[in-house]
Amino acid sequence: MLGITLEGKKEIIGIWIGENETSKYWLTVLNDIYKRGVEDVLIFAIDGLNGFSEAIKAVYPKAEIQRCIVHQIRNSLKFVSWKDRKEVAKDLKSVYSAHNEEDAQIALTEFNDIWGNKYPNITASWLNNWDELSTFFKYPDSVRKLIYTTNPIESLNSIIKKKTKSKGSFPTELSAFKMLYLATRQIQEKWEVTRIRNWSEIYPQLSIFFSEIMSKYTR
Repeated sequence: MLGITLEGKKEIIGIWIGENETSKYWLTVLNDIYKRGVEDVLIFAIDGLNGFSEAIKAVYPKAEIQRCIVHQIRNSLKFVSWKDRKEVAKDLKSVYSAHNEEDAQIALTEFNDIWGNKYPNITASWLNNWDELSTFFKYPDSVRKLIYTTNPIESLNSIIKKKTKSKGSFPTELSAFKMLYLATRQIQEKWEVTRIRNWSEIYPQLSIFFSEIMSKYTR
């Protein structure tokens, strides 16, 4: 689990190991994060894990949720035949790259007119998750680029997977925690020297969108 401070620096908040990704599990994790001092979160970028949205709304009711567009595209193309995949991907791009939510809804309708009979599950999935897929449309491009995907987490996951794969198994849970800690420290060193682009533009935008929350930290 990682967070972003108001100064734009990323930092490790904590490490948790769980057997099942359920709403109860995520509720425990988020409550722990809250108790550690993270009283407010502006936007969560998530990949649609079961129960995660419900847990977020319970602990951070004022936070907005953006579902990862990359994961949504990947899931949309999962059962598309190879001969159609390129065209389907191109037509989907007109949805998530629209200038605003209204244009995106029109693009989704047009997509359904073309592909709805052959792949009805794709439009259904976008409509069912629209509230969380469309959050980023209200923001400028600089903010959209930050929240439309969970790639930063995927990068961390890839490092962890490489470490765990080479080990095979761990004798104790503590040894697993130690490995995870070292892996997160490795990537955190890169975060500490990387600045978020256009932060001077992003910060004022967030200050307006979340004026009630941000005012608590800028007095």
